[in-house]
Amino acid sequence: MDRNSAIGLTLIAGLLLAYFYWFAPKPQEAPKVPAATEQRMAATDSSAVVVKGEPEASDSILTATYGDLSAAMKGTDATTTVETGDLRIEFANRGGIIRALELKKFKTYDQKPLLLVQPLSTAFNLSTQYQGREVDLYTLYYQPTQKKEGDTTVLTFTATLSNGASLAHVYKIPDAGHEIQYQVVSKGFDKLLGTDQLTFRWADAIRPLEKDLADTRKNTTVTYNSREEGFDELSAASTGTENEKLATALNWVAIKRKFFLSSIIAKEIPFAGGEVQTAFSAADSSLVKQANIQLTIPKKALADGKASFKFYFGPNDYQVIGKVTENFAENVYLGWRPVYWINKFVIFPVFHFLTLHIGNYGLIIIILVILLKLVLFPLSYRSYLSMAKMKVLKPELDEIKERVGEDMAKVQQEQMKLYGQVGVNPISGCVPVLLQMPILFAMFYLFPASIELRQQPFLWAEDLSTYDSVIQLGFAIPFGVGSHISLFTVIMTLSTLIYTWQNNQMSSVQGPMKSMSYVMPVIFFFFLNSFSAGLTFYYFVSNLVTFAQQAIIKRFVDEDKIRAIMEENKKKNAANGGTGKKSKFMSKLEDAMKAGEEARRKADEEKKKKKS
Repeated sequence: MDRNSAIGLTLIAGLLLAYFYWFAPKPQEAPKVPAATEQRMAATDSSAVVVKGEPEASDSILTATYGDLSAAMKGTDATTTVETGDLRIEFANRGGIIRALELKKFKTYDQKPLLLVQPLSTAFNLSTQYQGREVDLYTLYYQPTQKKEGDTTVLTFTATLSNGASLAHVYKIPDAGHEIQYQVVSKGFDKLLGTDQLTFRWADAIRPLEKDLADTRKNTTVTYNSREEGFDELSAASTGTENEKLATALNWVAIKRKFFLSSIIAKEIPFAGGEVQTAFSAADSSLVKQANIQLTIPKKALADGKASFKFYFGPNDYQVIGKVTENFAENVYLGWRPVYWINKFVIFPVFHFLTLHIGNYGLIIIILVILLKLVLFPLSYRSYLSMAKMKVLKPELDEIKERVGEDMAKVQQEQMKLYGQVGVNPISGCVPVLLQMPILFAMFYLFPASIELRQQPFLWAEDLSTYDSVIQLGFAIPFGVGSHISLFTVIMTLSTLIYTWQNNQMSSVQGPMKSMSYVMPVIFFFFLNSFSAGLTFYYFVSNLVTFAQQAIIKRFVDEDKIRAIMEENKKKNAANGGTGKKSKFMSKLEDAMKAGEEARRKADEEKKKKKS
């Protein structure tokens, strides 16, 4: 590792350390969430989220209060279950709503059924004005009918009023997949409403599904897509209450867990606006976050037969969700540009291709490392060659420091002169390292976001999507380490230290800068100890392959030959009376150094004049 590479990597590590230390969200007081009220969503703790219906009343009181609607105010609770290859859905005849929904092909971390909707945690509300009163249409009693259309189950819940008007909730559930078509159908019912809109509310007390609660909270939020502004989301890293009022038309809103999505999507007429909120109490480990969604449905959509929607309850899988609706794939964060482009068009397609043909994800990671190292081999070769050149020049560079003394500007000028004489570009070793950095960061985003790694074991790791905890501590170490030690992170750190030591044998860097190169791997241990085991395993394998690459390259890099070429260049340039041909960059760098030295000299002269 030459001086420029060491400086570049030190700056990167410093920026990362500063970001995590200074800009991480500060803990806030536990949020106060409004208590549950009639026909309203809320949750104050880990207890059930409920939407209270109307109290029991006699038929005469109901008729006097609600008129024609009273016929649907009383009934007997019952459920209807529909089971497909991917979903098990339980519907309630009171409300005609989804009461429970299980993803059959997934389990929680402790191997229990994975429910995205459950009675004690999820509540739906569809409010409107009827005869001057706010009524929740999901508290009415509906009559269910079920039929089959090809490979789709059609389930209809109908409430008929005494005046002949009716309201129906129609669900179309295919035999496979995670999408559920949903339509609210009115036959004269819309004419009885005293407002021009309906309000859809969805409250979800999100329960833990994964091993790492802290990481789950950092990846749980509400996302949405505006027709005017596109994809956006509430801050997932917030430690308090996040709330956003949305005045623009919305295509969809989703409750995003780390690996799963629950979403409602407008098919024909968008939602007219709404409000989204997330909140959680850090002290309540039984709850990830509380998510509240409120959306406005125009009454015109109901009147025109266009109150059509679809639900998506399924994995947050990049290969799947891109086909659901516009911008839905944004729910998988693949990094900032250009890292996003590298992940989307290079890394992710290769990774997905390997998952289709290989069942062992540890082996997939090893193959991915080897493929990327082969592609990047020319850059690795140039970087190693640059380090070899700097190693050959080290005695002369040290001689310049001893001869010139403490005048660093003069030292740099003499070193640049030497580089020109022997035909060496000191930046050439830094450029290949910088070009490989986007790949490094692409993996940093890819593995934690890949549901393919979820609950996939390898060696001692039981789940490559989260950390492997071989040692549990009785206390928490700050700076992201947590209350455990990850073995993959430990061996990754040790291999990086060995790699650093190996490079330092070829480096001209001395003093504090050389010591700093050993500090950086330790810093990254703190950052990565609670990250995906798949990620740290990838970095470890990458180090091993790099060792092998350098051993192979070393066989083809003859330092004596490099020294002879440098001496020949020096003689040619001396005979020509110059310092050799310079690149535009080197010329500009020398000019900048001369200008800086001239400015410093003038400043010293001004100081002397003032003193005299």
